Amino acid sequence: MWCSKLKDFACGSGPQNNIFRSEEMSLAQMFLQPEAAYETISQLGEMGCVQFRDMNEGVTALQRKFVNEVRRCDELERKIRYATSELNKDGFKVVDLVEDFPPAPKPKDIIELELLLEKTETEIIELAANNVRLKTNYLELSEMIQVLEKSEQFFSSQESHNFDTNKRGTHRDPEQCDGSLGFIAGVIRRDRQYAFERMLWRISRGNVLVRSCDLETPLKDPRTGELIYKSIFVVFFQGDQLQGRIRKVCTGFHASMYPCPSSHEERMDMIKSVHTRLEDLQIIINQTGDHRSCVLKAIMKQIPNWTAMVKKMKAIYHTLNMFNVDLGSKCLIGECWVPTRELEEVETVLAEASIALGSTIPTIFNILETKKEPPTYFRTNKFTYGFQVLIDAYGIASYREVNPGLYTCISFPFLFAVMFGDMGHGFLVFLLGLWMVLGEKKLSKTRAGEIWKILFGGRYIILLMGMFAMYTGFIYNDCFSKSFNVFGSHWALQYNRTTVLTNPSLQLNPSTDQRGTYPMGIDPIWQSATNKIIFLNTYKMKLSIIFGVLHMIFGVCLSVENFVYTKKYAYIFLQFVPQVLFLLLLFGYMVFMMFYKWIQYTAHATNVADSPSCAPSVLIMFIDMILLKTETATGGCAAGMFPIQRQLETILLVVAVICIPWILLGMPLWITCQRKYRKGKVEQNFDTIMETIEITGKEVIITELGDSHKKAPLSEEEEEEEEPMSEIWIHQAIHTVEYILSTISHTASYLRLWALSLAHAELSEVLWTMVLSEALQMSGYIGVIAVFLIFAVWVFFTIAIMVMMEGLSAFLHTLRLHWVEFMSKFYTGTGYEFQPLDFNAMLTAEEED
Repeated sequence: MWCSKLKDFACGSGPQNNIFRSEEMSLAQMFLQPEAAYETISQLGEMGCVQFRDMNEGVTALQRKFVNEVRRCDELERKIRYATSELNKDGFKVVDLVEDFPPAPKPKDIIELELLLEKTETEIIELAANNVRLKTNYLELSEMIQVLEKSEQFFSSQESHNFDTNKRGTHRDPEQCDGSLGFIAGVIRRDRQYAFERMLWRISRGNVLVRSCDLETPLKDPRTGELIYKSIFVVFFQGDQLQGRIRKVCTGFHASMYPCPSSHEERMDMIKSVHTRLEDLQIIINQTGDHRSCVLKAIMKQIPNWTAMVKKMKAIYHTLNMFNVDLGSKCLIGECWVPTRELEEVETVLAEASIALGSTIPTIFNILETKKEPPTYFRTNKFTYGFQVLIDAYGIASYREVNPGLYTCISFPFLFAVMFGDMGHGFLVFLLGLWMVLGEKKLSKTRAGEIWKILFGGRYIILLMGMFAMYTGFIYNDCFSKSFNVFGSHWALQYNRTTVLTNPSLQLNPSTDQRGTYPMGIDPIWQSATNKIIFLNTYKMKLSIIFGVLHMIFGVCLSVENFVYTKKYAYIFLQFVPQVLFLLLLFGYMVFMMFYKWIQYTAHATNVADSPSCAPSVLIMFIDMILLKTETATGGCAAGMFPIQRQLETILLVVAVICIPWILLGMPLWITCQRKYRKGKVEQNFDTIMETIEITGKEVIITELGDSHKKAPLSEEEEEEEEPMSEIWIHQAIHTVEYILSTISHTASYLRLWALSLAHAELSEVLWTMVLSEALQMSGYIGVIAVFLIFAVWVFFTIAIMVMMEGLSAFLHTLRLHWVEFMSKFYTGTGYEFQPLDFNAMLTAEEED
């Protein structure tokens, strides 16, 4: 019962997610009536399980049928973007997420939506224009007050009397001036002031007097909203002709000129009147702003719904542009990829859409037989999504190819933990993953950048990496570079107190000082041993080789699943058998010798040849096996681990060497034999046809030829015959060299499990010894303060270096082991992703972006 359920889950039958192989896809053809096409595509978009093929690849976008409708959608999107920008200007935040997206508007409702958006845009434009005009008037009045107030310092009492007598000033008409002294006051941008004064000096040949002062507070531009720094100027001149030139220069430099009476009393009266106008104008601006805010608030609630409706409508017309237009039958013809298990649902939706619109002609839905490569579609959930993204980053799986994502759910966090084995650091990673998993509903609405999106998408990966790192840390008995005495040490000291205190280093004899095997993991006494690094070095190096060989063997075995599914049974004997034999006879034998060495050589052995001092190096024995070098017995030790070791190694090496030409020649020779067999069969059929021609005549044989052609469609193997044999030989030679060399290099590549694990443990120990242990040895008040400060430093470096940097390094190395060493044995990754018309996914992705 459990086996059948597991098989159903792996193969994707039933309601479970299909993760072992991609979904079975079918190519369907549909004939839609023009009046029902829009509503039908809308319903299929809500389902999100149909990927349409472009039937008009050679047709430009402007030549397609629904190009005008797409332009209408673009115009509606422009109006929505304008309304959104106006909301942002006033500080209103548009709601990003919508619980339930509204359906696509019906064709008869599109006109109402256009009128509504047109009315909304017009109202916003009028409000914006009125707001700009009012603020411009307010700015001019504010500048006028500044000119009137600041220009007071430019006039002395005698100058004011002379101006009053001569009746000169900027408020006088230049035609009425008789050449007496006059002045012009105004405001200019501060960055233009220097060039403005130089230009006045040149046109007047030094016959003007310019006085200026800076405005303390910057002014805001009503149109752009930018802060502008300006200065007040007063230009004193003499003569009507010079006055006209000065006014032209002011106009050219976009300086604002304001009337300024020379009399103090008149300036005070004008200031009062301008203040009154400013107060009235401020009231009008406030009332206009309140009305604008009410309008924008009402629009703000509708913006998300409008956006969703327009985007759905635009996606529908883009999809309809992929259809062929049959002018004779007056229908739209399209092709689409549909998951096989959802064909009935799609047919039901098509029928319901036709009935709902009252169409007299139903929608025709046919399943086509094709040899085109279907898209790849994996049904993932929130747990398997992150692991599948890691696989898809390397390459999308080919159609119905074995998916490594299923096995990566366990192998990825495990290999990461082998390199990151520390209970303390693993617990920190586990807490991070657990926090994101428990609060995923709340955290999913967080907008914190691309890095946070990646971390949150892989929350279950982080959770499992922390759990597995805690497990391997328990096996290594390592927690922040310290060990736990969980089961009690199984080593016993045979020395007295004086001997221990007077000798800096002592040796323990395994035959007398050991009390059995430590139940699980590494004995904590190794924490104080001087040869701890040597022991852990050998231990972790052999573990990395064992895990690496097992991982690669499993990858080679998965290739059988692809051969069986594609019914290429000959490939099992010609590819899989020699590949797995070569891997097992060499590196599998080396793993076997590691286990045999652990069992054979013990401290309690009565025979000298089986004592630990006679235990040979597995690596040296493997090199001697490749070089066919014969070992000699020395010092009472045997030449090998068992009597027939040399004969067995010779046989294994010879068979492994035979596997090389087996891989190289097997496939090309098999293809050659197949082609000769087909060619002979075709010639035999041709001879039979010729004999029939002589008996029955031409008409009968033409019929037979037509029937034979119908009964013998081209298969995939016959299509492969188009590839020349020379290319097949070259490809097979490259594949053989790549596999043989990669078997050696990939096995060595798994040593990164040992290297990173050892480096992580040593770096953690250095961080503890050189940072925290020094503070723990202090006493008194100074020791308390030192522990508090140094502990904070230790925590910072632990999280920054040991968890983040080392964790990222181990993550990348684990990713490489899966992409290169594991997946290269069976995975091609040359497919393309299934991208259906899915409104929900489309709108959600755009909101996240």
